[in-house]
Amino acid sequence: MAPSAMPDGVGVAHLPNQRHKIVSKRGANFTLMVCGESGTGKSTFVNTLFTTSIKNNKELAKRHAKQVDKTVEIEITKAELEEQNFKVKLTIIDTPGFGDYVNNRDSWMPIVEFLDDQHESFMAQEQQPTRANRIDLRVHACLYFIRPTGHTLKPLDIEIMKHLGSRVNLIPVIAKADTLTPNDLAKFKRNILEVVEAQGIRVYTCPIESDDESTTNNNKDIMSALPFSVIGSTEDVVTADNRKVKGRQYSWGCAEVENEEHCDFKKLRTLLIRSHMHDLISTTEETHYENYRQIQMETRKFGEAKSKKYENPKFKEQEEKLRLAFTEQVKKEENRFRQWEAQLVSERDRLNKDLEEQHAKIKAMETELENVYQMQGRNMRR
Repeated sequence: MAPSAMPDGVGVAHLPNQRHKIVSKRGANFTLMVCGESGTGKSTFVNTLFTTSIKNNKELAKRHAKQVDKTVEIEITKAELEEQNFKVKLTIIDTPGFGDYVNNRDSWMPIVEFLDDQHESFMAQEQQPTRANRIDLRVHACLYFIRPTGHTLKPLDIEIMKHLGSRVNLIPVIAKADTLTPNDLAKFKRNILEVVEAQGIRVYTCPIESDDESTTNNNKDIMSALPFSVIGSTEDVVTADNRKVKGRQYSWGCAEVENEEHCDFKKLRTLLIRSHMHDLISTTEETHYENYRQIQMETRKFGEAKSKKYENPKFKEQEEKLRLAFTEQVKKEENRFRQWEAQLVSERDRLNKDLEEQHAKIKAMETELENVYQMQGRNMRR
């Protein structure tokens, strides 16, 4: 007897709905790194992107005071965003100090080490018996802010982008696009793309083809804007036609953040949040993390610690200061011990001298007493 066909099927088609409920309840974790020289508007862009004050603006006085450290720091900021009952645990990784010095040799190493350390930490946690409370700070996207010089990439930009592109989803961004004319900006973009291709720098490319033709066209439109030119501003300004928008007011007019004729902010926001956040997360897990895991498991024994190729100059200076302080303290203690030893030797000599004097007095008294005994004996004989 032939089985009767179910009008609604067996229910497999409801699996996406179940998955949607699980993801909606669990939320998502997204880690974004902003990298580039100081003064390129990284903090302002982050606040503009998420329409809230996630990162505080840097104080210029402290920025110049930090020049003494001569090291690149890693600054982590965490926030939780909620929209239509969907929560995203956001982590922003900033790199203050990068590119701020005359000698920037190996200044990218703390950033590269941080990226590798997050993969290493996650891999170590995967090998533990209990993996429920894993801490995952793997970077899903890295926005590299390029200073708007209007020429091309600097050697420092090329070097760090080579290292970043092989470890993370690298997205080049032209900062402060309102400082360039449209023609200069277009030429600057072409120069950057030529250098990226010539140097073999890997940048993130979202999937273009889709079942929906409009989605495919949108993806092509987004990627055609690479590298993205952005304007960051959290201030409201009034345009000539009395519209209240986010932007920057100038004497010649207004530079709007979300105006695609002024910059690519909307396209970059769409790429990061609205259309390809899941692809950035999955690419990090399935490509960058797996590549790191494969390399480490091929070159290391099970349980062997990762070798450190870079030592932070700041820690080396602190170690040298501690070593000098320890040496000085040892010298002081040795001098104190020698003085104490000299005092003991002097006291011993004094006591020995007193003992010899007393011994000589006793000998003299014994001799005198013996003489007295002899005289008494002679008198008795008489």
